[in-house]
Amino acid sequence: MLNLSKYRINRDVDRTSYRSYQYLIKHKNRSYVLYVLAGLMVLGAALMFLPWTQTIKAKGKVTTQFPNQRPQAIQSILSGKLENWYVQEGDMVKKGDTIVFISEVKDEYFDPELLARTQQQIDAKSQSVDNYGAKVNSLDQQYAALVEARDLKIEQTKNKIKQKQLSLTADSTDLQAFETQAEIAQNQFNRTEELYNKGIKSLNELEDKRLKLRNSRAKVVSQQNKILASINELGNLNLSLQTIRSEYADKMAKAQSDKFSARTAQLDATANEVKLKNQLSNYSKRQEFYTIRAPQDGRITQAIKKGVGEIIKEGTDIVTIMPSNYDLAVEIFVKPIDLPLIKIGQEVLLQFDGWPAIVFKGWPENSTGTFTGTIMAIDQFSDNTGEYRVLVKPNINDEKDWPEQLLVGSGSRAFILLDDVPVWYELWRQLNGFPANFYQKGEDQSEFKQKAPLKKVK
Repeated sequence: MLNLSKYRINRDVDRTSYRSYQYLIKHKNRSYVLYVLAGLMVLGAALMFLPWTQTIKAKGKVTTQFPNQRPQAIQSILSGKLENWYVQEGDMVKKGDTIVFISEVKDEYFDPELLARTQQQIDAKSQSVDNYGAKVNSLDQQYAALVEARDLKIEQTKNKIKQKQLSLTADSTDLQAFETQAEIAQNQFNRTEELYNKGIKSLNELEDKRLKLRNSRAKVVSQQNKILASINELGNLNLSLQTIRSEYADKMAKAQSDKFSARTAQLDATANEVKLKNQLSNYSKRQEFYTIRAPQDGRITQAIKKGVGEIIKEGTDIVTIMPSNYDLAVEIFVKPIDLPLIKIGQEVLLQFDGWPAIVFKGWPENSTGTFTGTIMAIDQFSDNTGEYRVLVKPNINDEKDWPEQLLVGSGSRAFILLDDVPVWYELWRQLNGFPANFYQKGEDQSEFKQKAPLKKVK
């Protein structure tokens, strides 16, 4: 009581007769409560200096370490109609097992004898190529025969020219002899005529000399005409040589033109044959795609397309398959502010959905029901939510393996272990919203290791 009034009743009232006063008086002297509170405060202060492991919390899900071990959709390369199913959801399949069979829906592939008819076209084109090849060979032989005939003709003409030149030389020699005889006959005629005028020679002898003179002159004229004829014939032979060359050049050019035409036709036939062979190979390969097979060992998890007779397009997902052999991993997503604090090889504490666990974030060694992992990869770009994907694999140094019943797609929570700090520092950091310690023990703090990608400054 404050005892503010001058009229006091505490001296007139016996407080011991009242139970409430007795209770207050009785407990007033129990100061051990203060000691308890003081002890708790000391204990709390001591706890503030205990070591606390800083962590980064992240959520994620179970996946696999390698892309080829993750669930995949089996697609159809061709457009077609579903004809028959050979599996159902939950079946285990081996690589190459038939999953579904489809039929053709495009009219250009409806012919049941498509492969045989295409092979017949290939055989016909092959025969055409052989025929054009034979024609080319014949034209080569024809060209060679023309060259041989031309050379023979030219050689014959050259021989005739040489013969005519020799004959012309002989005729020129004969002309000189005839001219000499004509000159002698002229001299004899002049002497006989002179003697005839003197009365020494008779008229018959004069006429005889005149006749010989005329015969000699006639022979000279005849020989000159013969030489002119030989010269003309020699000129004609030279012209004939040029004519032969021009004539055979035309024939040879035509033979070459026919050869090139045949060669072009042969190449066209060869190209068509190759094109048909390509079509035949495509047709054969296309028929193999009617049967859709399992790309690897696994379990059929979901049939996306159902029923029989349904039309599907190329690239359409038909079923999904989960590979039977896979290495588990966990993909978690961290915020950009926490990305510089993590690195490859860092230890991670994991909690899986369906496995009860008691997690002490500050004292991970005291947690139960948790599993450990190691960071194996960090994406260098963020997803649509602005977070970065981190891939965690099992810790090979941990004696506790991940559960065998763990399935791909299960949820998980991760605690990335960082530096050990006092509890008071962690509380102060959380209240102020500061990030966890960046530097790791045993590392040179003068080196700043940035894990996030840096944009190139242009």
